[in-house]
Amino acid sequence: MPDNALQQRVIENLLAQIDELKAENDKLRQGDVVHKGYGKLILFGEHFVVYKVPALVAAVAAYTDCTAELTSTPGVEMIDNRPAVPGYKVKKKAEQDEATELVLKHLGLDTSKQGVRLTLGGDLCAVSGIGASASSCIAIGRAVGAAMGLGLTEEQVNAAGYEGEKGYHGTPSGIDNTSACYGGILKFQRTAGDPIFEMQNLPETVGLVYASTGITASTTTVVGDVRAKKEADPKWWDDLMKRYVAVVTEGEQVLQSGDWKRLGELINENHTLCQELTVSCPELDELVDTARAAGAWGAKMSGTGRGGLMLAITPGEELTNKVAAALEAKAPQVWRTTLQ
Repeated sequence: MPDNALQQRVIENLLAQIDELKAENDKLRQGDVVHKGYGKLILFGEHFVVYKVPALVAAVAAYTDCTAELTSTPGVEMIDNRPAVPGYKVKKKAEQDEATELVLKHLGLDTSKQGVRLTLGGDLCAVSGIGASASSCIAIGRAVGAAMGLGLTEEQVNAAGYEGEKGYHGTPSGIDNTSACYGGILKFQRTAGDPIFEMQNLPETVGLVYASTGITASTTTVVGDVRAKKEADPKWWDDLMKRYVAVVTEGEQVLQSGDWKRLGELINENHTLCQELTVSCPELDELVDTARAAGAWGAKMSGTGRGGLMLAITPGEELTNKVAAALEAKAPQVWRTTLQ
């Protein structure tokens, strides 16, 4: 009898452990684990990348996260707790809803039969130019894949994020979702065929501050203006392009070596090229000058230009805080982060 009693206790303990493991697995499937998508900033390549030369895009440490819970009521319940600049989430809601549906469809979740509750959060402030849409699509893909028990690979998560980005951009380049998924540095180059994507990792993180002008420019208009200038003066364009290729080529090398001083100098050169392209603006230039005067190792516009965002390289917490404080006196929104 004692042996039987001992065996019974062992069996009961094993069953209890199995129940605990099942409960933990259910939690994982329902999204208790934080599923992230990183933000991104363009370090080198605004507008030049359109003409089949490389761009270097950096993921930032700030991220969007998502939890997903499968529910018995069909449809999608979205709880959007992301920090955002005023009006962003309202203006982008229709696109966000379409993007979410595209991710769910890609993953095989039929919301006419199966409901899902999605909760977005994280510390990435949603603002144009930081890759907020892609970071949310990647986070949703990760969370829903886990809730469905799909065991997605990173490549499959990235594919889901790309599908979601179609809700925002029609035919996305793939830059933002790839940065959001993998982090690190992304080298991107258009070709006559499929674009080239090369993922690279930094040897260490480095402080970075970025700020918004509060101005939203039309990407289509700015890209069209650059094309018109190129066609009007091919010699001017060829000279500018040669200078840019030299900058981005060395920029890739210094990113790998962690030479932040030289990176800052090249960042400054890239901003000068953007000024010559006429895609900067007085508001961006003022923020760039402010960051440099406060000690930033380099500063430039990032993105479409004529508004939007600028960034500054600020190794060390003390310098990051100093530059951020200087920018806060000039810009509507300022954020501290690191290159990831």
